[in-house]
Amino acid sequence: MSGHSKWASIKHSKGKADKQRSKIFSKLSKEISVAAKLGDKDPDMNPRLRSAIQAAKSANMPKDNIERAIAKSSANTETNYENLRYEGFGPDKIAVIVEALTDNKNRTASNVRSIFVKSGGNLGTQGSASHNFNQMGIIKIDKKEISDEQIFELAIESGADECISHDDYHEIQCAMSEIYNVKKNLEKTIVNFISTEIEWVPLNSVDVEKDRVETAINFLETLEDDDDIQNVYSNINFGNN
Repeated sequence: MSGHSKWASIKHSKGKADKQRSKIFSKLSKEISVAAKLGDKDPDMNPRLRSAIQAAKSANMPKDNIERAIAKSSANTETNYENLRYEGFGPDKIAVIVEALTDNKNRTASNVRSIFVKSGGNLGTQGSASHNFNQMGIIKIDKKEISDEQIFELAIESGADECISHDDYHEIQCAMSEIYNVKKNLEKTIVNFISTEIEWVPLNSVDVEKDRVETAINFLETLEDDDDIQNVYSNINFGNN
């Protein structure tokens, strides 16, 4: 299993933990509010909002929370959020890309830099780590929705490049420019989606010694725990650990 897929699985399972639930809801609410503020409040007319709502439902976020987040987009007109990307290298030189959604970029930059430094890594400039990745459209579907055999055929018919079945979800990969066309085709058969996102998939993975894996995971989780950080991508290879 690639580092991308294994880390996604770790996050997917850990995201169910009660201690993480409120933090996850907070991040999902922020994404819903920003998506609604920047576009149409009707999810059928706003792909970003529709994807955010689907992710929230997948995380078992209550309907009232989702509706409040959409309503907040109209009430909170003074707060402006920025999408920011940070790149650097963590423990054992693993390449890392951090995506943030923040209303204070100085605070976020300081926090991200501190996490990198404390891990023994360093925060780089734009492009310092991203050349190790390829941006792709990633659509995730719960395995309860459709079988391995059926999803593979459906994914190809829908215009996807690849379909990978993990323990509890299917991962469909496509060109990022085609993600919503592929999603639209899948929606003819699939009703519930876990997420629909543009993700950074590593071109090559870096092996980390077994006794260093926990350090790397703690570093990645510390980044994820920051309120301003929405997504964390790494090229670490978990496959042999």
